[in-house]
Amino acid sequence: MRILLVEDEKKVARFIKKGLAENNYVVDIAPDGEEGLFLAETELYDAIILDLMLPKINGLDILKRIRKQGKNIPVICLTAKGKIEEKIEGFNAGSDDYLVKPFRFAELLARLRAILKRSKNVPASTNLKYADLSLNQLTRQAERNGHAITLTSKEYSILEYLMLNAEQIITRTMITESAWDYSFDIMSNVIDVHIKRLREKIDGNEKIKLIHTMRGMGYVLKKDFK
Repeated sequence: MRILLVEDEKKVARFIKKGLAENNYVVDIAPDGEEGLFLAETELYDAIILDLMLPKINGLDILKRIRKQGKNIPVICLTAKGKIEEKIEGFNAGSDDYLVKPFRFAELLARLRAILKRSKNVPASTNLKYADLSLNQLTRQAERNGHAITLTSKEYSILEYLMLNAEQIITRTMITESAWDYSFDIMSNVIDVHIKRLREKIDGNEKIKLIHTMRGMGYVLKKDFK
């Protein structure tokens, strides 16, 4: 799928593009509102990720122009502002979703997938399932083999990302970008600590282990691991 990212902060744009590319999305970046509007009007995209605070033309005006032209393409708005009045203004202008910076990549990815499903009239599920492991994205409650598992906020974020990408190797960088914002120090051992605790909770005394370490590569959620 092809995504238009309209974002003037280079660090944020690289962070988002890298994560989406690793999830098999093709991403075009527009560094200002003028180019963003031009691409939105002349190219075909499956969704737009639109920063509201842009040079030349602000994101809200771009959104209004897109909707005035009758384009129903899904749009997620990004902003550093989180006031309810601004969110309402964005939704009234035609935004499908709204995300406040700084954000976790996993949340952006989940929201993107959700609006893409809605745009194709496919019911979006709030319950992820892999093997005998399930994760409710509303209650943030995990369950394995009928047993409830309580997760911390970071454990939930990591497990959600692993389940969204089941049977795919997830690098430390991908985990960092999914569970922390883009300013996190990836050289720390915090990820290892959280993975260890998460593995204890998910696999524990279970005969079939699901979370595995791929030495020198990262981690994978897989039931038939050899």
